[in-house]
Amino acid sequence: MAHFAKIDENTNEVLQVLHVNNSDVLDSNNQENETIGQSYLETHNNWPANLWIQTSYNTRNNKYYNVDGTEGNQSNAFRGNFASIGYVWDEVNQIFFPPKPFPSWTKDITNATWTSPVALPVLTDEEENQNLAGTHFWGYNWNEENQSWDLTNNLP
Repeated sequence: MAHFAKIDENTNEVLQVLHVNNSDVLDSNNQENETIGQSYLETHNNWPANLWIQTSYNTRNNKYYNVDGTEGNQSNAFRGNFASIGYVWDEVNQIFFPPKPFPSWTKDITNATWTSPVALPVLTDEEENQNLAGTHFWGYNWNEENQSWDLTNNLP
């Protein structure tokens, strides 16, 4: 089953994601063809063909995953992430990006995600052990105003 994202023509934001039966996207060689799928969607959804972009259900963070969740053949990775409503289509890089979490974050093209201007700190061994034991829930939250990661502890 093929999946296509409906894109807003002004913002490139994903408005909708639809699945299309394989029989409606196959060419004469029985190969999936995005253009055929786009034409099908334009005909049946009254939205311009060029604003339907194919997306891969099995791709996230620029990696391809098998149905069982294991990493698959990476040559099958397609357009960075499976598109969802609110994602943005980056036409230049041919990647669907999730919404930008903070103004200071930048695109990471390699991993099809966003990166903070400061690296995420690592929890200490003690904090990790407390998390594993369930006595604490240590983690970090991004502080946009201070451009830093704040250590948090949500007790059980």
